[in-house]
Amino acid sequence: MIDDVLDRLPDPFYEQLGTVAIVVEDEASPAQLAAAHAPGLYGLYTGIPRTRYGADNAAVPSKISIFRGPLSRSNPDPVRLRAAIERTLLHEIAHHLGIDDDRIRELIDEGQASRLDGRARRAEGPA
Repeated sequence: MIDDVLDRLPDPFYEQLGTVAIVVEDEASPAQLAAAHAPGLYGLYTGIPRTRYGADNAAVPSKISIFRGPLSRSNPDPVRLRAAIERTLLHEIAHHLGIDDDRIRELIDEGQASRLDGRARRAEGPA
């Protein structure tokens, strides 16, 4: 499902993910929950957003974690699960691109953060 989302990202966004590790974990750790100041998480971006000076030379690579347990428990229907994974992954990619939660909410309210346009990904796939 993650590959499907990445395959449909427009090239300018996809090209910004070259140094980002995207991993699936069962649950968020206590440290991840504490860092996010959240009681639970579907996903988490850690790293330096692309909009920050020196992002290419950051000592720690960027990482997007997708948490299987909370997503699966909250979305037992496969169609809902796929949509929740897409929303979560796009949310975390937005953080990588320097978009904060307030702006993400604004984009959703304005109808500008809708589903991805369908398109074919080049054969080489994500970095």
